[in-house]
Amino acid sequence: MKINRFSRIAFIVLSVALVSCSANLELRRQQEEANRNLGEEYYKKGDYTSALREFLKAEKLYSKDPYLHYGLGLTYKAKKKPDLAVKHFEKAIEMKPDYASAKNALGTVYLDKKEWDTAIQYFEEVSGNILYATPHLPLSNIGWAYYNKKEYPLAEKFYRDALKVEPKFINALQGLGLVYIAMGKISEAVVTLERAVKYYPRYAPLYFYLGKTYTLSHDYKKALNAYNKILTLVPDTALAREAEKEANLIKNIW
Repeated sequence: MKINRFSRIAFIVLSVALVSCSANLELRRQQEEANRNLGEEYYKKGDYTSALREFLKAEKLYSKDPYLHYGLGLTYKAKKKPDLAVKHFEKAIEMKPDYASAKNALGTVYLDKKEWDTAIQYFEEVSGNILYATPHLPLSNIGWAYYNKKEYPLAEKFYRDALKVEPKFINALQGLGLVYIAMGKISEAVVTLERAVKYYPRYAPLYFYLGKTYTLSHDYKKALNAYNKILTLVPDTALAREAEKEANLIKNIW
């Protein structure tokens, strides 16, 4: 009888402890989510130090959140800490194996590290996921990797595949233009970059590459206009100084 009574008391104590532990865990999860959300807001504003502070607070509360590790990965990438970014993206993928955005982001870190083949591996996995809403991103990233590997026909293929999905995607348009320049297809480069400028008339780097293509096709007047556009859009910048240098070279030969 005493044993049964003791057992009932022990069961009650254990049940109360489990409920209390569960409630405490739920509270920690809620606090973690609040800190994570705040970190995400700081990240969107470009305040990466404040974002990191909130993400690290969240990690101390509850570390088994794949979205938290994704946020940490993005923030470490933004703060030029690629090895830490890789660590957290890998954790996010380990917890959520179908996390396509984390795989694409991990691929971009390997682009930063110039580990082109590893980057391609992750992008191919993401681009093959039919449920991924923005396949033009990994396709364009594969194009950039192959461009840097100097495998220009493959780079062209993936940039064109990206543009089939999103015809106005600026990264793919600019990348394809650079591929055509590298392949010596100057007329195709002009057409592609003029199309890009039409969609994004205030994006200064496009005018720099367009100026290059006009110069290569000996259309010096248009080249000068492209470089002068950069001086108007982004004066007193490194890009403006490069544009001014290129414009002066044209003036010396024209």
